[in-house]
Amino acid sequence: MSSISGLVAVLLTVLQWAGRGLPSPVRPICDPRVLDRFIMEARDTETALRGCKAGCGVTGTFMVPLTHVDFVVLETKDTEEQALEVQSGLSLFGQALGAVRESVSRATVQSLIDNNKRNIHSLGQVLRSLHIQDLSLSPVPAVGDSATRKVSSLSELLRVHTNFLRGKVRLLLTNAPACQQNST
Repeated sequence: MSSISGLVAVLLTVLQWAGRGLPSPVRPICDPRVLDRFIMEARDTETALRGCKAGCGVTGTFMVPLTHVDFVVLETKDTEEQALEVQSGLSLFGQALGAVRESVSRATVQSLIDNNKRNIHSLGQVLRSLHIQDLSLSPVPAVGDSATRKVSSLSELLRVHTNFLRGKVRLLLTNAPACQQNST
């Protein structure tokens, strides 16, 4: 839990710094290690819950975003379109993890799910701090949308979540104009 509070403290410091309008010599929010931390925690949850079947009590199906990245199509999208896709995906994961959280009774599983939900919220704050469209304005893809698919197990949900962070979220943050300005 201390690693989580450390990451939150870093994010809050950066957001407070940005909120005061002070120039920052470095944009820590663009530092790939921040996203690496979220990915590591998602992967750790996936690993910890891989064997969780009957004890988790998770039933039903969940809508998740597709994780495949077509680089030819990606090059035609501007940052706003990419952000909308990422934010919609984060929203789907937030909803799915919320449903999982409500259906499990084991405290250890609840704690892991809660941590991933907080990380999704923090990623939304990261996107806002980079002046990328607000998550609350993103439409959630409709059931049957070509950008989504259904998963029916907790392990599959967590695997897709980890892949989404590694792929589409990383590409968006890597290519965000605010982060590009600091690398020049």
